[in-house]
Amino acid sequence: MRTPSPLPDRLTGCLIGGAIGDALGAPVEGLGLDQILERHGPQGLTEYVEGSYGIGAITDETQLTLRTCDALVRASVRARNKGISGAAVSMVRTAYVDWARIHRDPARSGPTVDPLHAPRGYGAATVAALRETGAWKPVNNSKGCAAVVRVAPCGFGAGDAERAFELATEVAALTHGHRTAHLAAGVFASTVWGLVRGGEIADSLARARELLEGRVGHGEVSRALDAAVAKAHSGVPTARDLAELGDGWTSEEALAVAVCVALRAEDLAAQGGAPNTAGIGQSALRSAVNHSGDSDTLGALCGNLVGARYGVHAFPGHWQSQLEVRERVIGLAADAALEYGPCPPAALDHDGAHETWTVAHFER
Repeated sequence: MRTPSPLPDRLTGCLIGGAIGDALGAPVEGLGLDQILERHGPQGLTEYVEGSYGIGAITDETQLTLRTCDALVRASVRARNKGISGAAVSMVRTAYVDWARIHRDPARSGPTVDPLHAPRGYGAATVAALRETGAWKPVNNSKGCAAVVRVAPCGFGAGDAERAFELATEVAALTHGHRTAHLAAGVFASTVWGLVRGGEIADSLARARELLEGRVGHGEVSRALDAAVAKAHSGVPTARDLAELGDGWTSEEALAVAVCVALRAEDLAAQGGAPNTAGIGQSALRSAVNHSGDSDTLGALCGNLVGARYGVHAFPGHWQSQLEVRERVIGLAADAALEYGPCPPAALDHDGAHETWTVAHFER
């Protein structure tokens, strides 16, 4: 049976939800919960606020996710139309190396104010690994959350959930050496694979966990997910509850917090607890970012999951309109839907992209 194509609205929701969560959480990244409440009131952060790069501004989390998506779509085009297969991971790595050069040498970005080409922060392990331009394996034992936060697009075009899992582990291994980071990335991308094809969060996660448990060294990720699922089904998790799952600086902690919030949002929607679709994403992202830890990563991961489950309408219109890269995200999602849809176009331009691509995403 042919694998169903991803649903365009869910692809867009996944990418735009991740970008919104990143932009929402970035101004409070690294703050303790008490500090967040002191600055933003008893409800915590509820809307975009001014951060280091402006209001509604993305960070490296979204930059790398979009580069992953762009590289994988281009690799798919090359494989389908030119017979050049097996290049997906190498093309992702090339995209990351280009990104890392900007962060190592800010002058490289020149006078541009383009948020996809400007330095917007970075994970130390990621950039350090990418400095080793001749090596294919990172010289570290890191399990930092940066390995997971960029791999949602690995679930877009893979032939099945298992291939999405494997592709994400390979992409994570470009910069992070710890097995836990690889497996957390695999679970996340495999879950996204099911969601963008019409699945529910609980079912898609369950399939991803079956794949996880067949891998050596899955203990840390499995335990983190056990705790996340139990907490999600025990009631609406408070910020203090989520803190028990960890600060989100490591891959398994970040995955656990995002999964917990997304599962609970799905439970509430099934019970009629959310008044409308937009309320689902709004409530979930507010829960994710009001956290003593890596708030932008947690927001991004939760936004990916909720958007992949409910589509773009899961998020309030004013959050979407104020997101600085909104049009770029929509264009890239449209390209992914075109390439991974049932009738991908045959025509290519000279750069190996669709002639009908809507945005030159990383051309300068």
